Amino acid sequence: MPGIILTKSATPVIGWVATLLGYIMEGIFYLLNLIGLPYIALAIIVFTIVIYMLMLPLTIKQQKFSKLSNKMNPELQAIQKKYNGKKDNDSMMAMQNETQAVYAKYGVSPMGSCVQMLIQLPIIYALYKVIYAIPAYIGQVKAVFSPLVENLIAQPGSAEFIQGFKNSAMYMKQFSNELFVAGDPTYVKNTFIDVLNKASTPEWHSLADKFPSLANDIMATSEKLGSYNNLFGMNIGDSPSYYLSNAMQSKNVLLIIAALAIPVLAAVTQWLNVKLMPQPESNGDQNSMMSSMKMMNNIMPIMSAVFCFSLPAGVGLYWVASAVVRSIQQVLVNKHIDKTDFDQLIEKNKDKAKKKQDKRIKRMEKAGIDPKTINQYASMNTRNVQSTTPKSNSISTKASSAKASMTQEEKEEAVKKATEMYNQKAPKPGSIAAKANMVKIYNENNNKTEKSNSDKK
Repeated sequence: MPGIILTKSATPVIGWVATLLGYIMEGIFYLLNLIGLPYIALAIIVFTIVIYMLMLPLTIKQQKFSKLSNKMNPELQAIQKKYNGKKDNDSMMAMQNETQAVYAKYGVSPMGSCVQMLIQLPIIYALYKVIYAIPAYIGQVKAVFSPLVENLIAQPGSAEFIQGFKNSAMYMKQFSNELFVAGDPTYVKNTFIDVLNKASTPEWHSLADKFPSLANDIMATSEKLGSYNNLFGMNIGDSPSYYLSNAMQSKNVLLIIAALAIPVLAAVTQWLNVKLMPQPESNGDQNSMMSSMKMMNNIMPIMSAVFCFSLPAGVGLYWVASAVVRSIQQVLVNKHIDKTDFDQLIEKNKDKAKKKQDKRIKRMEKAGIDPKTINQYASMNTRNVQSTTPKSNSISTKASSAKASMTQEEKEEAVKKATEMYNQKAPKPGSIAAKANMVKIYNENNNKTEKSNSDKK
């Protein structure tokens, strides 16, 4: 499919976000070019700062949720302990109500942290997609490839030759795609650019040797891209391992330091970022999970260094830049959180919860429902109220007893009356309060019928 190439992600949501972020990246590069600094490395750094600043409100909310979670976890654990092993309906309803009351008290949602993560993850993943496929999102960079690629496609054996490049394996499906085989100009051109964008300096030289008639164009394109990819004399399209190998052969100490700088910085900044993140308070039940998290936090910096050593330096630069931005952001967020009076925040949340509860009670009273019995009514399903085996002396028991003494005509009449009154008095069709009201009306009619039958006897 055309969408999988050059290489705007076609993944739902992530692809859409990546396209939006691509416009931001292209705008940044355009502005840098206007001031005479058309460097992709600098664009990556600015781009990373801009995106993480846009996500700052989400980060603050997430950290507040983490702090409040540490405060309310003892209360939630006490509720779980209180109802441990109790599986009856009343206990389950009571546990649910008490848990909801705790969340309302602290003004958070049980899914609060998940929501923040669900919003941030597509953005972060899409951001990586943009960094990894710069020509797909920056038209000025793609334009550098275009003249050469058009001439290269006309050369016999060029497609087979570039498939031998180290990073071409990730694009093998594109070479066998029916559009490539059929010679679709856009698809073929984009596939060539995909591969050449990941080509190392030695591979550019081998391309010039293979097609000497295009040697001047190939080297001119490589040099232009090298100027865009320049970072302190290094080409961010090449990996640190490539530079370290050359530095070891030439015994260039400065080049050795430069080659190791990005992997080392990636590990250090990742470690610092982990240390600055607020850690959840541990308890006896969570020791295993906390140990796993601690191990993962220790391994991640090492893995970052390993990946950045073998990947193009541009990807490593993004990891370093994002870790630095997150660390600075985390310091500022921690200061903001530390200044927050959580006791005062909890009191405000209590007031909000009370106001919501008062409004809820008023709505029930207006609908003719007794608030004291709302949980009992809400826990009953109007569709199986007659088939469920209830506890003695419960509302369901009374309804079942009434049913046993009613004729078929009386049952149908009771259901009809309950339905009519439900449609007239229900505060909102389909709501819990409406269903509870229907059960109440139905039971009242049953009781009246039962009493009438008793009087006749």
